[in-house]
Amino acid sequence: MTTASLQWVVSGYVLGFGGFLLLGGRAADLLGRRRMLIGSLVVFAVATALGGFATDGPLLIAARFVTGVSAAFSAPAGFSIITTSFTEGPVRNKALSIYSATGAAGFSLGLVAGGLLTEVSWRWVFHAPVVVALATLAGALAVVPRAPRPARTGGFDVAGSATITAAMLLLVFTLVEAPNAGWASVRTLGSLVAVVVLLAAFAVIERRVSAPLVRLGVLRSGALVRAAVGALSLLGGWVSALFIVTLYLQDFRGWSALETGLAVAPSGLVVALLAPRIAAPLVGRFGSGRVALAGLTSSVAAYALLRFLDATSGYVTLMLPAFLLVGLAFTLTYGPLTMAAADSVPAADQGLAGGLVNTSFQVGPAVALGVVSAVTATGGDLLSGLQAALVVPLIVAALGVAAMLPSLRRA
Repeated sequence: MTTASLQWVVSGYVLGFGGFLLLGGRAADLLGRRRMLIGSLVVFAVATALGGFATDGPLLIAARFVTGVSAAFSAPAGFSIITTSFTEGPVRNKALSIYSATGAAGFSLGLVAGGLLTEVSWRWVFHAPVVVALATLAGALAVVPRAPRPARTGGFDVAGSATITAAMLLLVFTLVEAPNAGWASVRTLGSLVAVVVLLAAFAVIERRVSAPLVRLGVLRSGALVRAAVGALSLLGGWVSALFIVTLYLQDFRGWSALETGLAVAPSGLVVALLAPRIAAPLVGRFGSGRVALAGLTSSVAAYALLRFLDATSGYVTLMLPAFLLVGLAFTLTYGPLTMAAADSVPAADQGLAGGLVNTSFQVGPAVALGVVSAVTATGGDLLSGLQAALVVPLIVAALGVAAMLPSLRRA
C-alpha cells in the first residue's frame, strides 16, 4: 500500500465510527440496547477477522470501515446499558468510573499491545481483537438482562437518519482529508458548506416528524453540551499530542514503535489504577463538572510541559511527568464527563447522550490532527515543526477548561 492509501487503515475506522455514532445511539434507545450490543459485537468480530486475512488494501480499508460502523452501534449501547441498569447516584457513578477507566486504559495500553503484536505480525493487530470481541459477546449474552423492546410509535425516522448520517460521514471525511486537500481549498470549504446544509435539513426534519431520531430539546441541556465540548477537548488534545510525541520519539530520536508505546504506557497505567478508585467518590463530593474541570486543567499542565521538548529532552525529567499528568487528566475527566452526560437526560435518551459524547470524542481528534499536520509542515525542519505544533493540544485543552468553568458555580 502507498503512504497515501495507508492512512485510510486508520481513517476508515474513524469515518465509520464518527459517521454512525448518532444513529447508533438512537438505535439503541429505539430498537433495544442489548440487541444492538450483541448484534454489533458479532459484526465487529467478523469485520476485524476479515481485516486480518485481507490480501489487498481496499479490502483492508473496507473491513476497517465496517469495524468502525459496528463500534458506533456498540459503544452507545454499552454506555446506555450501564446508565439504565443503575440508579443515578454513587452506584451508577462507580459503574461508569470502571467503564471509563477500562476504555481510557485500553486506549493507552493498546499502544504497547500494538507494538508487541506487530513484532510478530501486523495481522495479529486484527486477530487479537477478535478474541476480545468474542469474549465480550459471551459475557453480554450471559450477564446483560433481556428487556422488552422499547415502545415506539410513529415509525422510524428514515429521513432524519439519512441526513444526520450523511452529515457526520461528510464531516469526518472532510476533516480527515483537509490536511491533504488544504483547509482553504474549494473542496474542503465546499464540503463544510454541504455539512451545514445537511445539518440544517436534519433540524427541519426533526422539528416536523412525529417520532424524531434526535429530540433537539436535549441540546438545551447545558451539562450535556459541556460534556460534549469537554470530550472533544480531552481526546483532541491527547491524540494530537500523541501524534507529535510519536514523530518526535521515532522519527527524530530514533526510538522503535515498541519503545514509544512503552514510554507512553504510564498514562494508561495511571488511569487503570486510579480511575476505578477515586473518580466516583470525587464526583459524589464535588460534582462531575468540577472534577472534569480539574482533569482538563491537568491536561493543560501536561501540554505546557511538553512545550519544552528539544533535541536532548530527557524522558524521566520531562516526558514522564507529562504522561503522568495526562493519565491524571483522563482519570478525572473521562468518567465524570460520561456521568455528566448520563445525568443530564432521561433514561429514554441515554443512548443518544452516549452517541453525542462519543461523537465529540471522535470529532475532536480529527480536527486537532488536521491542524497539527498543517502546523508541523510549516517548520523549517522536523523538530521546529513539532515544537510549533505542540501549541495545538495546549489550546485545545484550554478550550475545554473554558467550557467547563461554569461548573464552578454549580454544586
